[in-house]
Amino acid sequence: MNTTTAAVPTATIAPPRSVQWGAVLLGAVGAIAISFVLLTFGAGIGLSAVSAQPYAGASAKALAVISALYAAIVAVGSFAAGGYIAGRMRMSPTPEEVEEAHFRDGAHGFAVWAVAMVVFAIVAASGIGGALKTVTQATGAVSGATAAGVASTGAASNPSLGQGALSTSPADYAVDRLLAPAPGSSPGSASGNQQQAAAPQTGRDNAPILRAFSASLKSGQLAQRDKDMLVGIVMQRTGLPQADAEKRVDESYAELKQAEQKVRDAAEIARKAALITAFATAATALLGCAAACVGASAGADHRHKRMDILLFGSRRFW
Repeated sequence: MNTTTAAVPTATIAPPRSVQWGAVLLGAVGAIAISFVLLTFGAGIGLSAVSAQPYAGASAKALAVISALYAAIVAVGSFAAGGYIAGRMRMSPTPEEVEEAHFRDGAHGFAVWAVAMVVFAIVAASGIGGALKTVTQATGAVSGATAAGVASTGAASNPSLGQGALSTSPADYAVDRLLAPAPGSSPGSASGNQQQAAAPQTGRDNAPILRAFSASLKSGQLAQRDKDMLVGIVMQRTGLPQADAEKRVDESYAELKQAEQKVRDAAEIARKAALITAFATAATALLGCAAACVGASAGADHRHKRMDILLFGSRRFW
């Protein structure tokens, strides 16, 4: 007796999905949209609190503190909302995933935060690059205030780089003060050296002065041989006596050191501001990460308990 057994098709069980990217992307996009709306609203409030008039509106320090706190609140709120959406929209865990349900719910919130941070980084790349460039230029100015003066005079002496460029660096200003005509002198009564000095000077003629000032700023003092050289140049080009030339060199160097110290102070302020901003941004990002994880866990818990959330008195999402 022949018996045949028909093959019974077995139901294919889909493997559990560890990450549900649909819920993650929805939560990330929601977090970005919420933060954009809130930051735009905050920018409007901030603009209404400041004024172009002196001694009017909020101070710069107060506005910076309020802006930092508001940005932290927006980051926490928006990432918590995005994580909640991802946790609420995530499918219920399979029996194999029940033991790790809490961890995977929080991991979906972390994924929401990570995707949103990548988008923020891409959008802000150009702005961050500009800020870093500004800080780098300010820091480079600390190494020597005369670098811009040397470059500008070099460009002036090279016709291919263009004419008519006006330099306002501290070193060029010190050179102008150093080589200013003697008080009471007139073109008609100028001697031979003064007539030669009256001719337009080029950047190449002023280069020894700029190099001497640059070296003295790096060493912290004006060497005697450099001072003697500068005094000789002043006497030759302006016709001043030696005592007056030495006084002019000392005054010009003192003013240049004060200007260079101001540049250093400005660069130090910019460095501290960039440092505080970097730490505050990192701390705010970490708070947003924690809020997204907590929000995803809360959303998953509400989904599991089938808890209704009333928004504006309605069970609907809107």
